Amino acid sequence: MNLATIDIGTNTTLLLVARTDPAVEVLEERAEITRLGRGIGSRGALDGEAIARTLGALRDFAAIARRHDARIAAVGTEALRRAVNAAAFLDPAAEILGTPVQVIDGQREAALTFGAVVAAFPDVRAGELVVVDIGGGSTEIVLASNGEVRFRTSLPLGSVRLTEALIHHDPPTEDEQAAVAGAVDAAIQGVPFSRKPATLVGVAGTVTSLAAMALVLTSYDPARVHGHRLSRADLGREIARLGGATQPERERMIGLDPRRADVIFAGALILERIAAAAGVDEVRVSDRGIRWGLLHELTAARATPPP
Repeated sequence: MNLATIDIGTNTTLLLVARTDPAVEVLEERAEITRLGRGIGSRGALDGEAIARTLGALRDFAAIARRHDARIAAVGTEALRRAVNAAAFLDPAAEILGTPVQVIDGQREAALTFGAVVAAFPDVRAGELVVVDIGGGSTEIVLASNGEVRFRTSLPLGSVRLTEALIHHDPPTEDEQAAVAGAVDAAIQGVPFSRKPATLVGVAGTVTSLAAMALVLTSYDPARVHGHRLSRADLGREIARLGGATQPERERMIGLDPRRADVIFAGALILERIAAAAGVDEVRVSDRGIRWGLLHELTAARATPPP
């Protein structure tokens, strides 16, 4: 069976279409920055234009899935958890996809991300592991020891969320930069990071964008980004560049999608503060997030015989 898994996030909507038998074979992948959650922090509701933009992406994704004769499964995350008018999006989305969008909680979001990471990098099962998924509206953190999850949480930190709440100048002032860093530090204070050496794997657009910038990629190359080891030194250099640049200057930076230029700085600070708290020297970059975790979950469910 071919499967199409869709991740509808606060900032980005992503599609994975794959053949799952006898082994997983990617048929097509897409990522569209649709900003479904733009402005939700001030209004508590999804914007009409953002709904229309995201539904348009889903129409394209549904057409791709049909072309591959793929069964569709879709999940929605933070923006749809928070929005008082989520039904205004979910009802037409179900009609477009032919199946309901499952709005998942932060714990399940973290679990899907963790499943994607350990499938992509089997070696990380040994020792201490930190998985970080930085989204537009929330950040999920999973801690594991020798392959066993010992802690997972979803925090109200996101590149869009912190930018809208705390950054009001371009470039951000020193006080605004300190406010973002302080908000992250406060939110992660209760995360029980291990004192032992750990591997930190970073997932989602903020992390892959920073890797592409550090690699100076003129066009995004998932083969080079996935598995890249982003050093804390390189991360610090990118943060310094982003923090001192204006929006037009960020839009011209090699490796950065211009559509992420307004929120990438806050996302980079989230990653840096978590890496510092975890005591790691580098971030291993994963190009495979929730959509991959959902694919692996559905594939495993099909392979398990009924009782």
